[in-house]
Amino acid sequence: MIVIESRKKKIETILKQYPDAKIIDVTSKGEGIWMKFSPFYPHYGIPVPFSEGVKAACVEGIWQGLKVFENEGIDTSSFKNDSMKNIKRTVRTHGRCVGHQKGCWDKELLDYITARKLIYIPSYNWVLENKLADHVDILRELSQHETVVLLDYETNSDVDNPAKPLSHASLIKSHIEKDN
Repeated sequence: MIVIESRKKKIETILKQYPDAKIIDVTSKGEGIWMKFSPFYPHYGIPVPFSEGVKAACVEGIWQGLKVFENEGIDTSSFKNDSMKNIKRTVRTHGRCVGHQKGCWDKELLDYITARKLIYIPSYNWVLENKLADHVDILRELSQHETVVLLDYETNSDVDNPAKPLSHASLIKSHIEKDN
């Protein structure tokens, strides 16, 4: 069984609810191989959706790079950011976000939920399948024998809920459960 919990929650609290669980932090603050599940982790060679031949270092770079603001378009330099830092492009700096551009050349703007479905999720799933398959297999095996708690900053697993950012840990869970 796989459970998603907030990284901000105390480990003691999680263990009260899930005694003997294997707790794995899949954020950029995670340890060892588990940090590689962070959308900020540079795997390199990730195809940018709707952008034939364009690759990015990390999933978050794709997500941020294709954001369009009221006074600023996409930023393809985000695709190259491999530092795990300074990736986010925020409304505080760039003004109101008006959507995500459908790739590098198509001027079509996607709303937040559609962008999740056509850009973020496919990009993250590509990483799970092409860069992290062995690590996914480890999680799959662990989850068949014990409770695995994946820690993430976000816990929203509802793709259609725009009120909160989507949990990438929920995408890991979904990926593993669809294969079981």
